[in-house]
Amino acid sequence: MTAQYGPRMAEMIRGWRVLVSSFLGVACGASPIPIYTIGVFAVPLAAAYGWGRGDIMLATLPLTLGAILTVPLVGALADRIGVKPVAMGALVGLSLSFCALALTPDSLWAFYGLWLIVGLVSAGSTPVTWTRAIVAWFFMSRGMALAIILIGTGVAGFFLPIYASWLIDTFGWRQGFIGVGLLPVVIALPVVWLLFQDSPQKAAESRAARARAGRPSDSQGSRKTAIEDAAPPPPEPDGLTLREATRTYRFWLLAIVVLLVTVQTSGALTNLFPLLLDRGFGAREAATVVGTIGISVIVGRLLTGYLIDRFWAPGVALPLLALPAVACLLLIMPEISLPLAFAAAFMIGLAAGAETDVFAYVASRYFGLKHYGRIYGVFYACFALAAGVSPFLFGRVFDVTGSYNLVLYASAIMVVVGALLLLMMGRYPARFALSTSGR
Repeated sequence: MTAQYGPRMAEMIRGWRVLVSSFLGVACGASPIPIYTIGVFAVPLAAAYGWGRGDIMLATLPLTLGAILTVPLVGALADRIGVKPVAMGALVGLSLSFCALALTPDSLWAFYGLWLIVGLVSAGSTPVTWTRAIVAWFFMSRGMALAIILIGTGVAGFFLPIYASWLIDTFGWRQGFIGVGLLPVVIALPVVWLLFQDSPQKAAESRAARARAGRPSDSQGSRKTAIEDAAPPPPEPDGLTLREATRTYRFWLLAIVVLLVTVQTSGALTNLFPLLLDRGFGAREAATVVGTIGISVIVGRLLTGYLIDRFWAPGVALPLLALPAVACLLLIMPEISLPLAFAAAFMIGLAAGAETDVFAYVASRYFGLKHYGRIYGVFYACFALAAGVSPFLFGRVFDVTGSYNLVLYASAIMVVVGALLLLMMGRYPARFALSTSGR
């Protein structure tokens, strides 16, 4: 019966629990919830307190600062005690801190302080923790497994603004913060508690304990075990320490690539709507174009995941991460047509979908798994820094020059340089590049 299943599919069947729970953890985590809802809350907050929308959006900076301060520590803690307790604690922290935004007084500094707390207590629900489990469970299908859980941000990005808007219209913005804040503990937390397992080794120990307890097995369970056995065993955790990794050129090279690429994708994503308005598009047309990004992010993640399981990841990343350079040149055109605007948005989304997959995968292949949480935590901090600062940089250039053109030219160069630099990572180290047979 197992012959019909290839090793990649058998690996997926073996790890389906961690896939489902990690997908929900990502979708209800600190990556999508604050970013995809702050714009919705900006309008009622501005009406209630007379704040400028720019002042409200600046809250992403303390949010990012909180994440930068805690993500490396969270990664180290996940390496030490396991992902599950760290992630569950962070989901609770995210829920409580986001609900606390309902208490926002008429003080911008208090508002910023509350967002700083959200960043500090929710870092364990970012992809740093969830990808830590995925790289432990999956070897041959690691790229696709990463893609599956990370499309949770795209799915959340589609539903969250609609849900938040309905809450605000129906109950008010304070109740809206509470309704959004409950999502991590109502949806993700129970599933993570029931299904999530840190590693296949711990899962095997659990099965062995049940067997020793004399729990009978049915035919369906026996068949499932046989299917799972068709998957090659994941490699035992091995890898560089964070200190060892920082002594390699690859570590600093990847950090530079993360910064260069993320500045472009994040800045372009957040500023695309006002840019299109400047080019003469109506609000509805601009919103439709921007909505294309959510679809292309999912496409980019799945396509990247499929390809990096089969080909050298930096080579796969080169065209995908360089595509936004073409998008920038299209957006510089003073009279861009609607089809070209859709094309530009789709290219930006493809790169945004590819980048997180590529960075997590590359970190695991070049530095190993033993201290993956610590190492990838540093790269994710670089990602968070660039994602938090770039919207302000794009907007500042517009305020000073009256146009986005200068920053579009600069970011087009940056993203191409970043994609090319990734090629300098070289071959996967033999220590971590195990054969596809799993041996």
